[in-house]
Amino acid sequence: MEVGEVKPGVAQSKRRRSPILMPDARKSVARRSLRQRTMVETRIKPYDQQVGEEEARDRQRRVFRRNQVFGLVILAGAICLWWLLHTNPKWIFPAGWWRW
Repeated sequence: MEVGEVKPGVAQSKRRRSPILMPDARKSVARRSLRQRTMVETRIKPYDQQVGEEEARDRQRRVFRRNQVFGLVILAGAICLWWLLHTNPKWIFPAGWWRW
């Protein structure tokens, strides 16, 4: 072999073919989804353990939602503050506003 010459078939053997281009693409997708389904834990858990896991998930979800709401409130406050600082002060406090 000369310098820069490529062996025939070596590059093709290392590459995986796309399941979309394969003639049995539907079978490949079905096999992949079957493999994913088998990864789920299928053992039957005791009732107390199931309830404990659900309660833990609910607590975690409540904390997550609370943090989301706090984050959105802080973001809204920052936007309002930015708007107040970047607007014309005469629009917010027109002349004579304190006299009513």
